[in-house]
Amino acid sequence: MTRTICCAPEDPASVVHIDCASHVYPDGSYGMHAMCFSVRRGEVVAVCGGNGSGKSTLIEHLNGTLVPAEGRVQVHGETVDDVHRRELWRTVGVVFQDADSQLFAPTVLEDVAFGPTNLGLVPDEARVAAVEALEAVGASALTHKIPAYMSGGEKRLAAIAGVLAMKPEVIAFDEPTSDLDPVNAARVEALIIGLRGQERYGIVLTTHDMDFAARIADRVTVLRHGSVIAEGPPREMFYDADLLADAGLLEPRVVRLWRELCRRTGRDLEPRPITEIEFVSALAGGWEG
Repeated sequence: MTRTICCAPEDPASVVHIDCASHVYPDGSYGMHAMCFSVRRGEVVAVCGGNGSGKSTLIEHLNGTLVPAEGRVQVHGETVDDVHRRELWRTVGVVFQDADSQLFAPTVLEDVAFGPTNLGLVPDEARVAAVEALEAVGASALTHKIPAYMSGGEKRLAAIAGVLAMKPEVIAFDEPTSDLDPVNAARVEALIIGLRGQERYGIVLTTHDMDFAARIADRVTVLRHGSVIAEGPPREMFYDADLLADAGLLEPRVVRLWRELCRRTGRDLEPRPITEIEFVSALAGGWEG
C-alpha cells in the first residue's frame, strides 16, 4: 500500500513549507521524492518512518543544509534559493542525532555562543544569549565544561542550548532521545514539551519510537521511501495498523495492549488511547477520548 501525499496546498500559517521536493544523492539514489511538508509555530510534528525513509534528509532541507533537486522550500511564503539559504539557517535550528557533530569549541559556553556570534551579535551579547540558553535547558552547570568529557545526555542539552541561543522560529530534532539512558531521554522529552508550551516555536522531531511520538506529537507525518504517505492526528495515525506496517513501524505499546484487551473482552476500540495515562483512564471508565 502506498498513499503518497504531494502538492498539499500551502498553509498560510506555516513557517517553513516544502513543496513537492526531491533530492538525489551523488550515487543516484533518492533521499526524498515528491515531499510535501510544513510546520507551524506552537505545534510538535513527529516525522515517523523506518531506516532509510527520508527522515534525516527532510531535516537537512528544513535548514538549508541540503537543497532540493526539484520542488521548492519556502519560508513565510517566500521561496528560498541558493542566495537566500542563510534565511533558513536563521529560521530553523537543527539538533542533530550525533551531538558530537555540533560541539567543537573548547568550552560549552563558547560553543553555545558561536551561533549568536554568527548572527551578528557582539561578544558580550552572544555570551548573554548563551548563558540564557543554558539556563533555559537546565544546564548552567555545564557552562565551563569541555564537551569532549561530557556524558551523552549533557552533550544533547548543550546542543539544544546552542540552537536556542540563536532564537529560531522552528527547532528540528533528529532522533532526540536516541542513545540516551531513560532518565536523560525523559529530561529531553520534558524539555521539548516545555518548548511547545511557550508557543513561540514550531517543533519537528524525527523518530521511529512510536511510544515517544504518541506522548509528544500534535501531528504525525509518516514517511516511506522518501515520501509522505500519510499525515494526521496521532490517534488516527497510530490506530491505522496497515499504514504503520506499510511504513515499517510498530504500533505504540499502548495501542497494542488496548487492541489485545478489546479482542479478549469483545469491547469496541473506542476511545482509542495512545498514552499510558489515557489507557489507565479508559480502563477506569473515566475517559471518553
